Amino acid sequence: MSAEDLERYETEIELQLYREYRDVLPMFQYVVETERRFYLANDVKLDAKQENGRTYFELQLRDAWVWDMYRPTRFVADVHVVTFKDVNIEELPGKDL
Repeated sequence: MSAEDLERYETEIELQLYREYRDVLPMFQYVVETERRFYLANDVKLDAKQENGRTYFELQLRDAWVWDMYRPTRFVADVHVVTFKDVNIEELPGKDL
């Protein structure tokens, strides 16, 4: 497989992922971004914790979808994330808007 073939393959996978994201977005209440992943979820709990003077975040997501083109299944019942980096959580507008 040439570099051009690989690039074409990855571009097609990313396009499929975007289309899936667009289709499933209305099913979720929150958008969650960490330094490593992008999630859609219906339940989000965030706890900021301190240990040895460092702050870290524990994030619990339920009923989630993960933006990851290498996962065979992107729907996940429960996700637990621990990170020392920023976490962004955005509540999506209600379906009646």
